[in-house]
Amino acid sequence: MLDPKKLLDDLLGSQIPGTGSTVRDKAGQAVQMAKDNPLAAGALAAVLLGTGAGRQVTGAAVKLGGLAAIGGLAYKAYQNYKNGAHPAQASTTAEPELLPPPADTAFHPSQAPQGEDEFTLTLVRAMISAAKADGHVDDDERKKIADKLKLAGVGPHAEEFLMTELQRPLDLDTLVAGAKTDAQKLELYTASRLTIDPDTRTERGYLDLLAGRLGLPDSLVDHVEATVSAAKAPVGAAPNPRW
Repeated sequence: MLDPKKLLDDLLGSQIPGTGSTVRDKAGQAVQMAKDNPLAAGALAAVLLGTGAGRQVTGAAVKLGGLAAIGGLAYKAYQNYKNGAHPAQASTTAEPELLPPPADTAFHPSQAPQGEDEFTLTLVRAMISAAKADGHVDDDERKKIADKLKLAGVGPHAEEFLMTELQRPLDLDTLVAGAKTDAQKLELYTASRLTIDPDTRTERGYLDLLAGRLGLPDSLVDHVEATVSAAKAPVGAAPNPRW
């Protein structure tokens, strides 16, 4: 049976409850295997989390878990926007203080009108759509992803769900309709921005189109950009001692 929250944790590299490791760690252990077998060399994290651009989600966002991290980042960006802060203030901090969204706000998972699991799957779909934005996930790439999923050990149900979603054509209408509240719209954009670093015109165009379809003000999008950028660090960078 598919566990939506665990799947989201897996995609963000969050810690697996009851273990001292993450799915990203498991995938890392398979690096040599991937080197020995070029067909398995397409890393899941590089495709779905933008680490191909040399950056990855880090620090508090990883420790919180996927759903709380996305909600917390979206809530932080919204608070900064509402308080009139300048986006540059967030981007100058390597790892901003990040807390789960308060329970009495629309950003908390318990407030999801469609149910927590259903909205979690919407966020996962948003991440996959963003990962496919530049059109590089072709048949060969999907084969590499399938191989990497097996190496990472995410489980057969998660594998089937991810591969099915990777093969679906882009459907922004359905994706946007999955966000039922203004807070969820911001979380959906945040999840998408977490997935990719918009280093190409196609990726930037996708995020701009998504923000427009979600009806997000430009200044609010700027705050998400700054907040997410501060929560991502260069791959291989030394961890912040606070964490």
